[in-house]
Amino acid sequence: MRVEEGFQIEPFVEDNPYTSDPVLPSLLKRILPPQTLKEVEPDLVRFGQDVITKIRAAGDTVAPPKLTQYDQWGKRIDHLQTSEGWKFLKATAQAEGIPGIFYERKYGEDSRPYGFAKALLMVGDSHEVFCPLSMTDGTARVIQLMGTPGMKKHIFSRLISRDPSRAFVSGQWMTERPGGSDVSRTETSAQYLSKSNRFGPFYYLDGFKWFSSATDSDIAVALARTGSPKDGSRSLSLFLVPLRLPFPRDPSDPVPSPTSNGILVHRLKNKIGTHALPTAELSLERTEANLIGPLNQGVKNITPVLNITRVWSAIASVGGLRKCMAIAISYSKVRKVEGNKRLLKDAPIHVAQLASISLMYRALTHLTFGVIRLLGKVECGTASEEEEYRLRMLTPVVKAFAAEKACACMEDAMTTLGGAGYMEENDIGRMIRDCLVEKIWEGTTTVLALDLLRSVSDAKRFNSLLTWANTIIESCSSELQSTLQEQLQILKSRKDLLKSIYQVPVTPLMPRPALILTGYVCASIYLLEHAIWSCNTGQPETEIDVEVFKRWVDHSGFSAAVEDVKKANINVDNVVWSNNAIVFGFSKVNPKL
Repeated sequence: MRVEEGFQIEPFVEDNPYTSDPVLPSLLKRILPPQTLKEVEPDLVRFGQDVITKIRAAGDTVAPPKLTQYDQWGKRIDHLQTSEGWKFLKATAQAEGIPGIFYERKYGEDSRPYGFAKALLMVGDSHEVFCPLSMTDGTARVIQLMGTPGMKKHIFSRLISRDPSRAFVSGQWMTERPGGSDVSRTETSAQYLSKSNRFGPFYYLDGFKWFSSATDSDIAVALARTGSPKDGSRSLSLFLVPLRLPFPRDPSDPVPSPTSNGILVHRLKNKIGTHALPTAELSLERTEANLIGPLNQGVKNITPVLNITRVWSAIASVGGLRKCMAIAISYSKVRKVEGNKRLLKDAPIHVAQLASISLMYRALTHLTFGVIRLLGKVECGTASEEEEYRLRMLTPVVKAFAAEKACACMEDAMTTLGGAGYMEENDIGRMIRDCLVEKIWEGTTTVLALDLLRSVSDAKRFNSLLTWANTIIESCSSELQSTLQEQLQILKSRKDLLKSIYQVPVTPLMPRPALILTGYVCASIYLLEHAIWSCNTGQPETEIDVEVFKRWVDHSGFSAAVEDVKKANINVDNVVWSNNAIVFGFSKVNPKL
């Protein structure tokens, strides 16, 4: 039989990712002022169509970067070549106003939800260009807050430019070999040259950065030691590092040598995923840099970058899930089963699996955009003190929770296509590999759980979260309270459990399950807030919005999170001993027995 003979599977076709999205249009209708929504929605519809046409087509021309370290005569050149597809996707995002929208602030605090809505639509087809653009976003914020006049004049405008020929991209160099996420052992040193240039105090940096995820960038922000190593992170400062000299240059100027600022690319990383993203190990040798912010406050000064990139990480997780879910739903509309008599979309057991994936996507999207709204308010100075507290607590939560939950659902979406889901052509495999990095980049779940623990140690801050949750719950109408009586009672008990587990002292096994429970509780509150709005304003999706809240509270993962928290408080010393024995082998009698 010839291949074109016999049964032919009908190709699935995805709809516009904005107009077909089960969450985003309704969510934006709730959180954006009517006039703002009227202005931005046509752009989102147009951009959604671009995503599934020209942006997706560009993915065929994306390839891993190549590094040539030496020329024919043995001279070090470190020529990094990225693919045309990578360049196109990056330029497209910049032209679309990512990250420009955030700083143009045409819509004030609502500029963040608008810009991140565009990112959500594109991220599944971005091949990780949003990794360097997220760091560019964070660097723009740092310069806006504490950059020198020269940085603000000559660099800030180019970080947020919509003109790809002029726009700068920034990297972020923190990770070194001794410490990983622990920057207290940073080896890179900074030597003050007792002079300044137009960007401020002038230094030489010498050291080794083990993980740079934007090696093709124009600048980077980096930590380096300006005091004694014995002072750990308290003697680190933040620096702006041009990758090439002279800097800055106009697009028409000759491109300087990649080694012109003493930056040598040791090797490109051989990663499980994010293959198009040029990640490298770099050595710095008398590399020119300028101080950003106060001396010896580098960790504090780089915090805005971390907070912004963690929100971007959540968008990457949710956006990857969005595309996988869209593929699964589209496939169900064309694939026939039972002797070619029925479509998958008409098989209840199959739709049940799709509904489970959609439930997780809805919860993660509401949680993520809840944090994005807080970020927009804080940046525009319109946030209350309580909202500032919530942003501090929920930033590590949304990053970790989205990464933990999205990847598993992406795998579920893959299985709904059967064997076809395991094929590289549909792009699900790439997205799973790429999204796995979100469990690690900018802090593992364990690291972020400890960060959340530090945050909630401030009773005033933690109480603001509980007060917010109570306010949303109490805003239910009497009719809705009657409909949701069982789920509201369950949610209140789990919220109270959350309050009790963060009482000092917190047991050593508690931080991670506590973060997961926090994610479930806060996602519940955001889903409830949306359901209340839907009921109060008579939205056509009211019945579904209420059902989504019900199912989320009843979700098996939510119940499991509660049990994990309870277990973390039982017989802790014995469990810790047993864990060590299981992992490392029996070595001595349990002292607690």
